[in-house]
Amino acid sequence: MIKQNIEEEINNQIQEEFQSAYAYLAISAWFEEKNLGGFASWLKAQWQEEIEHGMKFYNHLIQRNGRPILQDIEKPKVQFDSPRKAFELALKQEQHITKRIHKMYNLAREEGDYPLESLLLWFIDEQVEEEEMVQDIIDKLKLVGEDGSGLYLLDREMGERQSQGGKETE
Repeated sequence: MIKQNIEEEINNQIQEEFQSAYAYLAISAWFEEKNLGGFASWLKAQWQEEIEHGMKFYNHLIQRNGRPILQDIEKPKVQFDSPRKAFELALKQEQHITKRIHKMYNLAREEGDYPLESLLLWFIDEQVEEEEMVQDIIDKLKLVGEDGSGLYLLDREMGERQSQGGKETE
């Protein structure tokens, strides 16, 4: 039987993952408005990954006879000053998720919840990849600045991302 405090934390994390997905979708829409379809496509793939992350927690609760309780999702920010600012927000969101995952891992260890610990080890590794990937995009955006041709080329590169079971292919 899953402990109530663990169940509550997992339900909170489901909300956080879906909130992240919603934010990525909003950022994608902003890039669509700017005719930067490659960025928009990359962000939609990220939206899909965040949904999958939320579902991993949902399924974990179901498998352990817990009760998923879906919570409200807030309206995300929809306007940005630049592509770089949009991705800086994405990085901030990923860093927030990383802190929550670490907090949950500590709770799982304190409570002796080995199944949750096991699940969270995957998420810990995933968050390292997520933060690195977004930081890499920010670094590239810093390099190209507001240069139209550089942004165009980066947009093309971003559009080449293929989501495949949560992993990118090149």
